[in-house]
Amino acid sequence: MTAKTGAVIMAVLLALYVALVGWRAVQFIGTGEPVAVAMGVALAVLPFIGAWALWRELAFGIRSQALVQRLEAEGGLDLGIAALPSGRPDRASADAAFPRFREAVDLEPGSWHAWLRLGLAYDAAGDRRRARQAVRRAIELERAER
Repeated sequence: MTAKTGAVIMAVLLALYVALVGWRAVQFIGTGEPVAVAMGVALAVLPFIGAWALWRELAFGIRSQALVQRLEAEGGLDLGIAALPSGRPDRASADAAFPRFREAVDLEPGSWHAWLRLGLAYDAAGDRRRARQAVRRAIELERAER
């Protein structure tokens, strides 16, 4: 299963969940009992928080994929990080190449290209939290550039 298929399945399941929980929330609120009304309000609010979080993740995925494709089209995607036979990046190679990407960001802090490459290097090195932060910064810079 691809990531896109998984995301679509999750979105459909969330929509079904919101509909079913929304109906249950209306039933709870309709009883008029204070505890049931409180539960109904909670049931009405929580799915929308989940939907918001899912939307943020989907938007991040779409925007980051678009930036990677743009960087590839510009010929700047070759990071020089060796790959294992499985196709995954070699962590030792990523760790060795990482200082070059950090230095590029230090030299050009306003370059979305540099931030995206840094994010990809973080990802290859296994640091997902910093990878996401760097890619988010690249998205912000690219938006400001447009």
